[in-house]
Amino acid sequence: MSKQTVPLFELTAVSYAYILDHPVLSDIHLQLYPTQSLVILGANGSGKSTLLKILAGLVHPTSGQIVAFGQDLTEKKLQEPSFLSEFRQRVGFIFQNSDAQLFSATVRDELSFAPLQLGLSTEQVEQRIVETADLLGITPLLDRPPYKLSGGEKKKVALACVLTANPEVLFLDEPTNGLDPRTQFWLVEFLSALQDAGKTIITATHDLSIVEEIAQRVIVLRENHTIAADGTAYEILSNRGLLLDVNLIHERSHFHIGGAREHG
Repeated sequence: MSKQTVPLFELTAVSYAYILDHPVLSDIHLQLYPTQSLVILGANGSGKSTLLKILAGLVHPTSGQIVAFGQDLTEKKLQEPSFLSEFRQRVGFIFQNSDAQLFSATVRDELSFAPLQLGLSTEQVEQRIVETADLLGITPLLDRPPYKLSGGEKKKVALACVLTANPEVLFLDEPTNGLDPRTQFWLVEFLSALQDAGKTIITATHDLSIVEEIAQRVIVLRENHTIAADGTAYEILSNRGLLLDVNLIHERSHFHIGGAREHG
């Protein structure tokens, strides 16, 4: 990464605890750059989802500093209407559970929500809906209620809801959880296409099978909630000792880049 490139996000000594003396994240130092495809990798409970939410401004650190787009990202700053509007337009968040994200009567209403909040005209909103639905292959779902969709369909609709706002940065929390193999393959291909189009994609996952395909860079969290490693997908996935140490594979796993296969 060029020294002249300004980070989109910079975290300095960031820690977070839901309960005093029980940290979820400890002393995180991190710089994230434009158009990068980053995976935050760690075992369940390592703090990766919390780190993702801190970056997205959904929760605030107990200590430390976050700079986003050149400005301090604080609870007070997000109370400023102009900053909040700009920040929410530039970032989009895909929750692990799509049901937490979908609340409207129809898929069309879901897709119209973000562009309406941006103040777009009726014609512009409809154009965003049509283009995004076509891009994700969900046009036949537009008049259906979200609660009647399959898990894979809900994931596509949740992604579409965020993309109608055309954010620069996309955060995804465990995006493959609960997906069938066909939809998981589609999602990996789609994320790669978004990255090729210049989006910054930041994904929290413990699913080793997708890392090589979607990540240029991988941050690994230990179970003590600190950063264990920062490198390329190849460097991380080929380091068996590291993967054992952070509880992403176990001793009997025969790991290949591209997935872990267990003997026995």
